[in-house]
Amino acid sequence: MKSLISNLHKFTKDRHWQSYHSPKNLSMALIVECAELLELFQWMTNDESWNINPEILDKLKDEIGDVQIYLTMLANKFNLNPIDEAKNKLKKNEIKYPVDKNLFNKFS
Repeated sequence: MKSLISNLHKFTKDRHWQSYHSPKNLSMALIVECAELLELFQWMTNDESWNINPEILDKLKDEIGDVQIYLTMLANKFNLNPIDEAKNKLKKNEIKYPVDKNLFNKFS
């Protein structure tokens, strides 16, 4: 994560883009990239989404990269680590949604 942040900082600084990377702008860019990710699957059936061709897989890799870049840059503005925050959220979800209360466990 530190290496990614360092590389993103250098990339941004080298292009003089810092003034464009406010939290507001980064969050909007993140949503745009999420929409581009969604667009790859937009008209697929569930089964088709599990069996994408190599061309779509390459596009998927790019969009996941874009989402991670903007998420990392946004988190870094607040000295947050997206990996740590995901782990923290998972712990909260484990409490909020305990296995023994899962409706779907009743059917398996």
